[in-house]
Amino acid sequence: MPGPFSPASCYLGGQLREASIFLDESGSDGMRDRYYLLTLVIHDQDNDIHPDVVLYEQSLQVKGLPDIPFHASPLLNGHGKYEGMNIAERKKLLSSFRVFLRHAPVRYHCIKLKTSEHTSIDALAAAMRKHIVDFIFGRLAYFQEFDTVKVYYDDGQRSIADAVHKALDYALSKQSLVYRETTSEDYRISQIADYICTMELTALKYKSKTSTATDEKFFGSWSQFKKGIFKEMRGKAL
Repeated sequence: MPGPFSPASCYLGGQLREASIFLDESGSDGMRDRYYLLTLVIHDQDNDIHPDVVLYEQSLQVKGLPDIPFHASPLLNGHGKYEGMNIAERKKLLSSFRVFLRHAPVRYHCIKLKTSEHTSIDALAAAMRKHIVDFIFGRLAYFQEFDTVKVYYDDGQRSIADAVHKALDYALSKQSLVYRETTSEDYRISQIADYICTMELTALKYKSKTSTATDEKFFGSWSQFKKGIFKEMRGKAL
């Protein structure tokens, strides 16, 4: 899979710095889900991710696994491109992606909202917008180090897409922002955002004692999940 980044441009003898923010969400505008999550994965393009992508793809080849775009929920449930694969194969795919994330030069932030605490999708979107602004303002010096911030998002749920645009336009210079519509199949970092969003939701399910049999087949008990995958992933939190 081709890397999403090109070499930074030079300007007046200096090098422009670029960051990318890849977003993934879990939840629906219909307020049917217990939680609504938005994950932001941040990549400083000075840190080349291509070697890690190559190692990940090589690991799939060595293990005899298919190199398909990672999508956590279908993988766990054996749907879509994972249909027909046994659980052992799917666990190996999950393990390989877990190792890829461990080494990838990215950081993330996940916003988690409990749907029942909001009276409507508009109220939830307003809360999401506030959380995004608070997150950016809390790390404003970091984000201001970049000349350009490219935002990659599939514009999934309309209300949350609007909240994302309004929050980022408010918190960051519009001159520095570039929006790119994408899907998780296009970029490995989009797939990282999907992975993190699913694992953060899985943690909430364990905590609220609503984990499924599938969760437990893949991750074991809450203690095992918390001390393993979840602790490791949280090391990437910004």
